[in-house]
Amino acid sequence: MAPRILLARHGQTEWSLLGRHTGRTDIPLLDEGRRGAKLLGERLHRGPWQGLPGVEVRTSPLVRASETCELAGFGDRVEPWDALMEWDYGAYEGLTPPEIKKIQPDWFIWRDGVPEGETLAQLSDRADEIVEWARSADRDVLVFAHGHILRSIGARWLGEDVSFAARVRLDPTSLSVLGWAYDAPAIERWNDTGHLEQ
Repeated sequence: MAPRILLARHGQTEWSLLGRHTGRTDIPLLDEGRRGAKLLGERLHRGPWQGLPGVEVRTSPLVRASETCELAGFGDRVEPWDALMEWDYGAYEGLTPPEIKKIQPDWFIWRDGVPEGETLAQLSDRADEIVEWARSADRDVLVFAHGHILRSIGARWLGEDVSFAARVRLDPTSLSVLGWAYDAPAIERWNDTGHLEQ
């Protein structure tokens, strides 16, 4: 079996609801985010997933991701990993895109990056490290992390430049699966929030 990587974005937070760039600020989940995490867990513990026996689980150490993992029912077999932390937004941490555009009118994060934070190249290297780990053994992996790092992993899994991540959005508590088609890296499922529609 060729390894797959299942990507779970953390549940809703106050800053994600407001559109604030939430990098390394440790924001807790809202009640809505906790509910979504439980629903995601229920989904992953019934068919066709059946609790993902044998899957290797890692989470960003930031509370919004680690709590999502715990509430989804994978806390007993998870390993925190700093590589899964969100993009370090530097001077733009906590700002919304409209606020940033007052500072830099033509700003586009996937082209311009952020001042005093992590560069696009650094983000890409980190995504590559995660992809390499995911492909390193004959087992699936499940990661709980954040919107921009997960989108970057998706881009690099496909062999695209990290800027490709601009074209694939991710909602809170979404589930995505990266796998293979015709022996090439492929998207099996992306930004699936069906479990939230119950």
